[in-house]
Amino acid sequence: MATRKTGSRRIVVDGVEYRWRIRKRGTYSQTGYGCGNVHLTVELAEQPGAILMLYTDRPHPADWSTKVVVPVLPSDVAAWVREALAAGWMPAQPGSEFAHSPVSSVKNPDPA
Repeated sequence: MATRKTGSRRIVVDGVEYRWRIRKRGTYSQTGYGCGNVHLTVELAEQPGAILMLYTDRPHPADWSTKVVVPVLPSDVAAWVREALAAGWMPAQPGSEFAHSPVSSVKNPDPA
């Protein structure tokens, strides 16, 4: 299964081109329970194989309990891709999605 090209962003990590995408609308579990987080997908830009599904600790902006929105930056995505590769993700191999919860996903915003 491939990630939609519409709304995806290009990123180059260690010389390899990937596409990443955050779902435009949050799912009910991301917005309706007060504990939803941002999830995103990553795949090779050319000849995609296994999709990387990243489950971050970042609060989803549409969640009713989110007080501070922490944006997902391309530098974050690059770090998470490196973590997933070290954890065993093989993006060129066809197969099922590789689920990963990145260690470096938490950023502590200043409480206002």
